[in-house]
Amino acid sequence: MATQAEKAQTFRSLHNGSKSFVIANAWDGGSARILAGLGFPAIATSSGACAAAFGRRDGRVTRDEALAHARVIVAATDLPVSADLEKGFGDSPETAAETIKLAAGVGLVGGSIEDATGNKDKPLYDATHATERVAAAVEAARALPFPFTLTARTENFLRGNPDLDDTIERLQAFEKAGADVLFAPGLPDLAAVRAVCSALTKPVNFMVGIPGKSFSVAELEAAGARRISLATSLYWSAMTALLDAAREVAEQGTFKYLDRSKARDLMRFMQE
Repeated sequence: MATQAEKAQTFRSLHNGSKSFVIANAWDGGSARILAGLGFPAIATSSGACAAAFGRRDGRVTRDEALAHARVIVAATDLPVSADLEKGFGDSPETAAETIKLAAGVGLVGGSIEDATGNKDKPLYDATHATERVAAAVEAARALPFPFTLTARTENFLRGNPDLDDTIERLQAFEKAGADVLFAPGLPDLAAVRAVCSALTKPVNFMVGIPGKSFSVAELEAAGARRISLATSLYWSAMTALLDAAREVAEQGTFKYLDRSKARDLMRFMQE
């Protein structure tokens, strides 16, 4: 098994390579092992998939629960794992910093801090406070004995403020604060991706998962994206198959879904 420091260095190197890479989002140990077995170079958690696995909506998972969930995924694979840490599970810069330290403690080698507040009346932190939170998270990451990759993300396009100029300004501030990777989920088109990537010097993550706003690896690489994450898309795809199979049983009393099952193929990814 690779050490945490070795995984961290591998993860950092992926961002500095000559090509873009896909980081696949898992929601439990089994999905992590399948994704690793298929050759993905790194794994990420997804706050939405994590919450759904608990039977909840996104944003309704505690920090302890999220980190315990991440620990299971880390233990299931020898790949680097980065976590969706939402807003850091608190409003203050100090809480964001503490979350990074705790994330490292469960074996994670990367994580993201976003500027969404979780408050519907004020969905985004003001830019200054958001940057202070990122700076605190960066400081905590730099104090670790390995290169923890800190991703800073602005939720503008998901939280009712689809302002590309403000998005770029926030990301530039996060970059100046020391973030290793920048991320603006929900960018509407490749022109916006190019604009974001060209305005920054650090690697940019693009999130696949929104119909009509997801593009091929080749297109994203050409636009300048370095890392491509899959968010909750694999989880919802898996749950769609579950829904179809369960509906067949409930509504038709048949079991044709068994003919489509790949249980034997999937079992080869699991540990004894």
